[in-house]
Amino acid sequence: MLHFAMETSPYAKLLLGAMKNSGCKVFKERHFSCEDCSGTVSGGFDAASSQIVLCQNNIHQQSHMNRVVTHELIHSFDHCRAHVDWFNNLRHLACSEIRAANLSGDCSFINEVSRLNFGLKEHHQECVRGRALRSILAVRKISREEAEKIVDEVFDSCFNDHAPFGRIPHSKEDAKFAYRDYMNKDRYYANL
Repeated sequence: MLHFAMETSPYAKLLLGAMKNSGCKVFKERHFSCEDCSGTVSGGFDAASSQIVLCQNNIHQQSHMNRVVTHELIHSFDHCRAHVDWFNNLRHLACSEIRAANLSGDCSFINEVSRLNFGLKEHHQECVRGRALRSILAVRKISREEAEKIVDEVFDSCFNDHAPFGRIPHSKEDAKFAYRDYMNKDRYYANL
């Protein structure tokens, strides 16, 4: 499933290309580890080893694998381009969690309907905020109030950072268009 995600997911292909262009080429054998995990966690990014951990016992469908790979690649991309201080700066962690929830498809309409969780006004933003908050609380021993404060402080700027997609890919089709635009960006700028 990991190989299929890396070869066919427009989200993953765009992120892998962007990382390569940023000087952080990703190798499947070196930068991914498929392991059994406790609880219901699906994956994680280990900044110390620059490795993505995929919880093989908790990922049973290709669509889920694609989302987890994308989510964790966004963390990896942030690590590459922004030199995130994962361990000492909770704002950095919050920003990457906001970006991953926003850009990975975690909060897509289809996923939210399948969770029986949907609304109309600013639902996507509330989903992103909630998922980022849960991710932070899962990896840091801080109060919910402190985590909410940190997420609120960085939310607007991080929610509006769509790199390298250039937009929020609300569907696989959006991701395909973003990938096409990303692959053609040099051609466009060469004609200016």
